[in-house]
Amino acid sequence: MANATDTQEPFDGRLLAKRLLREVRAGALGTLDPAGYPFTTLVTVATDSDGSPLILTSRLSAHTANLDRDARVSLLLAASGRGDPLAHPRLTVLGRATRTAMPRVRARFLARHPKAKLYVDFPDFSFWRIDIASGHLNGGFARAATLAAQDLRTDLSGAESLLEAEAGAVAHMNEDHGEALNLYAVKLAGLEPGPWHATGLDPEGLDLALGDRQARISFPERITDPGGLRRILKELADASRKME
Repeated sequence: MANATDTQEPFDGRLLAKRLLREVRAGALGTLDPAGYPFTTLVTVATDSDGSPLILTSRLSAHTANLDRDARVSLLLAASGRGDPLAHPRLTVLGRATRTAMPRVRARFLARHPKAKLYVDFPDFSFWRIDIASGHLNGGFARAATLAAQDLRTDLSGAESLLEAEAGAVAHMNEDHGEALNLYAVKLAGLEPGPWHATGLDPEGLDLALGDRQARISFPERITDPGGLRRILKELADASRKME
């Protein structure tokens, strides 16, 4: 369970940590070099359906050789913005990385990072999935939380039909419901208007993108099937229109 400390007002450490997992596009990957020293590199990041971080690496990179020797990693995900960098929230995830060729991983990563299509099929590139062991959130001054794996993962139990429908639902939203996606981003996430598009969904929320900007639209309740998804998306659209 989360163990949060806050000298000001209460904050939901788990919710903030999950949002960072879903919204931050790049992070500092820590691996162990042959001498056992921490070796930190910048990597682009996506998430699997359950929130597990996904990365794409080249066999020519030093961090890939490190992963082949020792699967233990850390991943720092930091929100950016104006002012003091340390005033913005950041999350450190600890876990083990496993190379994977699952089609779902490829699809979710490329939806988040479409420019990776230029090199993803080069023979030296491979995907890795980080199985979360724990995390530590710094939510800003005097706001911290130590998080267990279950605090960061999205529960997928009973959601098989939703996950099977994800690709079709995302395509349908992008093709036929661009207005609703823009409303979600502007009215629910407080972001600028534009041609926002969906990149993925899971039982807890919908992921949107506009160029390099990312947005996480959290659902008001956990959903597990396409029928529940349609209902929630309509309710969110109706609520967004009432805010105009």
